[in-house]
Order: sequence, then C-alpha cells, then structure tokens
Amino acid sequence: MDNRRLMLLLVFSFSLIMLWDAWQRQNMPKAPAVASATNSAPAAVAGGAPAAAGAVPTPTTNAGTPVVPVANTPVQSAGAIAKLRTDLYQAEISSQGGDIVRLELLKHGDTEDKTKNFVLFDNGGKHVYQAQSGVIGEGLPNHKSEWKLAPGELNLKDGEDKLEMRLEAMAADGSKLSKTYIFRRGSYQIEVLHEGAKSGTHAYYQITRDGKPADGQSNSMMMGVVTFTGPAVYTDAEKFQKVEFTDIQKGKAKFSTKADNGWLAMVQHYFVSAWLPAPGLSREFYMRKVGEDMYSAGVILPVAADGKSTITLYAGPQEQDKLEKIAPGLDLVVDYGWLTVIAAPLFWVLGAIHKLVGNWGWAIIGLTVLLKLAFFPLSAASYKSMAKMRVLTPKLMKLKETYGDDKQRLNQEMMALYKREKVNPLGGCLPVLVQIPVFIALYWVLLGTVEMRNAPWLGWITDLSVKDPYYVLPLIMGATMFIQTKLNPTPPDPIQAKVMLMMPIIFTFMFLWFPAGLVLYWTVNNILSIAQQWQITRLIEAGEGK
Repeated sequence: MDNRRLMLLLVFSFSLIMLWDAWQRQNMPKAPAVASATNSAPAAVAGGAPAAAGAVPTPTTNAGTPVVPVANTPVQSAGAIAKLRTDLYQAEISSQGGDIVRLELLKHGDTEDKTKNFVLFDNGGKHVYQAQSGVIGEGLPNHKSEWKLAPGELNLKDGEDKLEMRLEAMAADGSKLSKTYIFRRGSYQIEVLHEGAKSGTHAYYQITRDGKPADGQSNSMMMGVVTFTGPAVYTDAEKFQKVEFTDIQKGKAKFSTKADNGWLAMVQHYFVSAWLPAPGLSREFYMRKVGEDMYSAGVILPVAADGKSTITLYAGPQEQDKLEKIAPGLDLVVDYGWLTVIAAPLFWVLGAIHKLVGNWGWAIIGLTVLLKLAFFPLSAASYKSMAKMRVLTPKLMKLKETYGDDKQRLNQEMMALYKREKVNPLGGCLPVLVQIPVFIALYWVLLGTVEMRNAPWLGWITDLSVKDPYYVLPLIMGATMFIQTKLNPTPPDPIQAKVMLMMPIIFTFMFLWFPAGLVLYWTVNNILSIAQQWQITRLIEAGEGK
C-alpha cells in the first residue's frame, strides 16, 4: 500500500477514534451521587455546620480556622426579592441570606433562545447557581439568616455611575450588621461590603452551584474536547488549579487552602464568577458537597479592626483582555486545553485582525490567509511532490501490471522509481499533518472564547461558534475537498482510490456539526490550497517546474 495513503488513513482513523471517545463520554450514564460527605465536604458538627477545608470540626474556631454554615437547602426560595437593573445586569437579591440568587446578563443572549438574555446566577430555572456570603460565628447573620431589604426594583439612572443596595440583619446579641452591594456602570465587578462585625471574626464568600454542565455543553463535545465546568483556585505559589465536581464528591479535590493572595472562581463555558479578595489579605479556600449534586466553593477572610470585610465579585463573560487586568491569572479561566501554546497566539492574531476589520468572520479569513502565507514554502514543496507523483502515475500503473503478483518486487521497483525521479511519496502528507495542531487549536479558540459567541459573519451565519444552520459551508467545504482529491495523483490501488474519493463525503458529514467559524477557516484554506496546487501541478506537467 502507498505509505502516503496509509498515513492519511491513520490520521483520519485517529480523528474518528477521538470523535467516538467524545460521543461515549457524552452519552455514558452519570455516576450515582455519594450519600455522605467526604474529605472536601467535612462531616456536620454542632448546628449542622461542617468545617471549612483543612479545619478541625468544631462549631466555633480551632487554630484560627472558622466554621462556615451550611444551609438545609442551597436554593433560597423564601423571603422577599429585591430587583436591581444596571446597564449590564438584571439582578435579584433575596432577603433570606441577603444573597444574589439570580443574575441576568443584558449584553449576552441566551444559549438556546436568542430572544432572551443569558442567566448566569439562577434560582432553579435551569440551574442552581448563587453567590452567598455571611459572617461566621454563633448568632451572627449568614446566608441562612433573614436580612432586611427594601423590596421592589432599583435602576441605575442616566448620569449615575453606581447603584448601591444595603441590607441589614440582627445578631443574637442585638447588634446590627449590614451587607452592601455596589454595582458600577460598565463593569462586571460587584463590590460586596460587610460592616458591623467584631474584630477577630471572619466573613465567608462562597458560590453554590449544581454539578450540571453549562447549557450548550453537549454541542461543544467534538474531537474529544470538553469545556470545563467547576470551581478553580489561583495563588501565586500553585498558579491555576481546576477542581472537578467528582473529585470534591469523592474527597480527592486538591487545591491551595491558605494563602495571602489569589482568588476563587466557578468556571463554565464562556462565563465565570470569581471572588477576588484584596492582595495581601490572609485567606482560606474551601470546597465541599452540600447536597445532591450540589457544591459550594468559597473563601474565608478575617474581619478588619473597624468591623468591615470587603471583597469584589466578578460575574460575567470570559473576555481575556479584560480579565487579565482585573486580577493576576484570571484570564486563565479561558481554557484552550493542551494546545494553549498554539491557541493563545492564534487568538491574539485573530483579535488584532478583528480590530482592523470589525467582523470575526472576516478576521478568520484574514487569519487563514496569514497562516497560508506562513506555511507557503512548506506547502509548495509538498504540492510539488504531489504533482510529480501525478506525473509518475502512468509509470506506477505499469509497474503494478508487471509485478502485481510479487508485492516485494513491486515495492522495490516503486522505491527505485521514486529515487530516480527524486520524489518523496510522503511529501504530500506534510501539509495535512502540519495543519492538524493548528486546526485543533483554532477549534479551541472558537469553542472557548466568548467573543465568538453569537458573533455573525454574513447572511445566514449569525453565530460563528455553532454549526451552520443550513449546512451551506460544510457542503462548500466538501466540494473543495473533492476538487483537491481530483488534483492529487490517483492511487495505483483501486481500493485506495475509492477510499480517497470517499474522504470528502466522510469529512463533509463530520463538519456538519463543527462551528461555522472552523468550517469557514477550513473552506478558505482549501480554496487557497487548490489555487496553489493547481498552479504548481500545471507547471510540473508542462515541464516548467523542477
């Protein structure tokens, strides 16, 4: 068998294996939930309050490690609801716990229904996902307590730069504590301020979420790629650490617990929420299972001498250029997988082109042209080898007729012919092999960057991050692949020839579900390759190329 064809078949087979593996993982039954808490969800103690990660179970403190309360149910459904509206948010805050129980992002459309806004924090609509906080200590208000708030709706008015909501709660000793949310115009950062606590006490800030993947996750599973959903911790010492929900459930979660820097986040496809304590402040991170398919991840901070505790909550899209300016390492929540070294520069170039052309579709086309120019010498050498192979096809067919019954002699004569004509039979594989890492890296870019979400190109392509709704681009891509196949030399083996003719059909079927932006890249790349290959083949066949 022609080694070049064998190499291509191996590459294709590997792609199918990855697709099959992704399908298996997507459709395998979910593991049953563990009934009892584990090491990262410590056993309940007095008052039903488990200790924070790394703490000795005690209802107050031990060795300076406080206890974080656990609600009977993480869904705060009782109590009055106050609504706030800014230029970026529609938020709901519950009097039970004084927590943000629903957060709608006004600048981002819903994954499934484009006429609606995307809901990040949710009180049980599609997910359970809430930002909770309180003060640690017996009789002190926490996310199970009743907080007093003014019901109704507050709006950020024209000319105003910030919107504040203040809530109050009574401690058991009769003292009054307050919790204030500060929303600012044009910012996805929410300041959360606790006041009135005694010095020496601690405040906690946690994100409680179910373990379900983000909406649209099933559509993102291709080529073995699965976007991460779950908590993450960042410190200067340990850097970025992702934690799977299943590891928390099994007590196998590994992450930094104490530091004087860093942040904690809940990551999902395209969006993130993160508690960002001030630099230099001592902090303790914890994660635990708090219910059936329900998890809390948070950070404990000491209350200052003036009775205040302040923290910033980021809740919004994973916009890389903005995240890296908010906190060190926060841009790492954009996960490009094992090809980050290629994907990150690709996105930087893509973003630079977008600033010039103002459209992500045209930016992808511009990136494709630049990549083609970068690989031009390599492609030219490969296409020249393929063109020479095309010229040699009649001679190869003659050898097959002469030595068809003697495979060993046939291979020897073929290798001798390649040597005389100075042709590398594997040369034509090189462009395909080189493009595979770039192809997968670009897939990660289109899959993981929120800038591509709902980004239109032209006409029927209204979202480059999802499949072409009418399958026009995949069909065009298939046609370009077929033209390329006809430009390639015909394999001597009839079976190989039939397989090569089937490849455009098979790949077209695979590309039907790929993001439109990725299909656009591959289609434009094919068109440029056809032009280059046709010109080189024409020169070789005319005897002008060497």
